[in-house]
Amino acid sequence: MLLAIDSGNTNTVFSVFNDDGKVLGEWRASSTREHTADEHGVWLMQLLNLDNIDRKEIKSAIIATVVPSTLFSLKTLCRTYFNADPLVVGEPGVKLGIKVLLPQPQEVGADRLVNAISAHQSYGGPLIIVDFGTATTFDVVDADGNYTGGIITPGVNLSQEALHLAAAKLPRVAICRPEKVIGTGTVSAMQSGIYWGYLSMIEGVVKRIAEEFGSPMKVIATGGLAPLFAEATDSIECADAELTLRGLFAIHKLNKSE
Repeated sequence: MLLAIDSGNTNTVFSVFNDDGKVLGEWRASSTREHTADEHGVWLMQLLNLDNIDRKEIKSAIIATVVPSTLFSLKTLCRTYFNADPLVVGEPGVKLGIKVLLPQPQEVGADRLVNAISAHQSYGGPLIIVDFGTATTFDVVDADGNYTGGIITPGVNLSQEALHLAAAKLPRVAICRPEKVIGTGTVSAMQSGIYWGYLSMIEGVVKRIAEEFGSPMKVIATGGLAPLFAEATDSIECADAELTLRGLFAIHKLNKSE
């Protein structure tokens, strides 16, 4: 079995795969930088037991993180609790199977590369991946699966929180799809601005990327809010919640085979 860890700015996802790539268990924890390996270990052991997964059957591990300060504790977790020296996406010697066609390829976040690999394997190319995370990112993959660039914007929740903090009379609001664009009160006006404003941004950016790229492109969305936005626009072909996890499995399989 494989333990795959996707550590983002907000959440860290732990998942266990069998040798055929089936997800046997998946759990989320907040990406608190102060979490030690033992804190992760005690929490994860309990969840493995609840799902009847024997930790002794987990023989290998892979980590993708965009939070460097969490890497030491996650590596220690893998080594101490699973006797596995983890692959780390982005470290020297870890093969991805794609080219990063940028002047500074080391600047691309591990999660974005993992998504690019997974999306190209599942959907072909060229394509655009819209990832609704702490930041909303647009990643561009060519027909051969190579990473060619992208866009980073403030995430939906981050923008909503910034609006609340910067304006004394504006409350926190739930992110949802309003029935009408024109709000009739403060809350409905904010919800409309956040939802329809972001959706319009997505549609506009996707259109501009395709025009600049010079060919039609598939658009795949992932991240927690992906289904909420994908259902309201034809610009997004589908929402894929397991995109990053499949990418981690694919990278591990590639490196194991070589």
